[in-house]
Formats: sequence, C-alpha cells, structure tokens
Amino acid sequence: MVPVKLLILGAQNTGKTALCVRFITKRFIGEYDHKKEVTYRCSRVVDQEAVDLEILDIACKESSVASLESSIRWADGFLLLYSITHRLSFLEVPQLKKLIDQTKQSLVVPTVLVANKADLEIGREVTTEEGQRLAKDLRCGFRELSVAEAVSAVEAAVFQLIRLVLDQQRPLPDRRSYMLTVRHALTRKLTRSKTMQW
Repeated sequence: MVPVKLLILGAQNTGKTALCVRFITKRFIGEYDHKKEVTYRCSRVVDQEAVDLEILDIACKESSVASLESSIRWADGFLLLYSITHRLSFLEVPQLKKLIDQTKQSLVVPTVLVANKADLEIGREVTTEEGQRLAKDLRCGFRELSVAEAVSAVEAAVFQLIRLVLDQQRPLPDRRSYMLTVRHALTRKLTRSKTMQW
C-alpha cells in the first residue's frame, strides 16, 4: 500500500469536514464541530494501486501559523476549498496557496481547488470562470461540486488529487538510461527505414 497524506484547507463553513465525511462514508451531514482537528483514515484503490489514505481536517481559525505550517509539511497534497456563495472564502485561497508553496519550497505541489456548494446557485457570489482562472493562476486542478448532492463528484476531486500525489511520488526515469532507450529506438527505426529504401 502506498501512503498518501492529504490536507484540506479553506475558510470556515466551506464544507471541509462535510467533504471528508462524504468521501469516507458516502453520507452527507450538514453540521459539524469546527473547533477540533480530525484525521480521517481509509484505504482506496486508485488506478489499480492500493492507497493508504490519511486526510487531515484542521480548524484554520483556531490554528496558529506554526501549527498550520507543520500540517503543510506533513501533507503530500492539498484540497483548497471555497464556497461559491461566500466570496471572502474565495479571496482567502491565494494566501493559503502562497503559504503552502513557501512551506513546501517545491516547484510542483499537488493541489486541487474545490468550489463547493454548487447546488446553491441562487446565492452564487463566485462564477465558475473565476474559479477556473484562479486554479490556472495557482497551478492547480479545479473542481466545482456540491458535497451535499454528489458523492461521485467528491470522489472525483479526491482521486484527482491522489493521482497528482502518486505521479509526483513516482521516481523519474534515470536520465542516462532514458537517453539510451531513446537512442536505441531511433537507431532501430533508422536501420529499418534504410533497409526499406534499398
């Protein structure tokens, strides 16, 4: 089993805990205690690979910067949530991503931006296009969904992040052996093409 550690971040009342519980249990519960930190554990199979998953849900309001940085260092990937009905939660996302990038000090940090509460279209304050643009600017994936309505969309968002983490964890091929493989393939192709011409 491959261990994968995810951290879910966002403003209060964006649906962070609801998303975690929905992913783990497939049930939706609307009200939660926002004052405690919880780590959810489960196993899933993603692209025929067994994954031992830990999802950390922290109360951002209660966390100190040092505690938040410690959680960021712990995590392999990040779900950044905002509510489409609460513009301020959207505006907080770039600050969270900046803190992640500064703490991780890596060119590529597996991150998916999740726009929640898509079922509340009447109260929408953030357009889908704004979310897509922000995700592109922050170099992360994007999903707009309703945790309350669609467990499949929640699973798709988490699986998207798991795939990003797994891709980053896989070792890159040794550059020298890769170049030799390409050279042999080109040599074979050239040899075949010369044989066919004469």
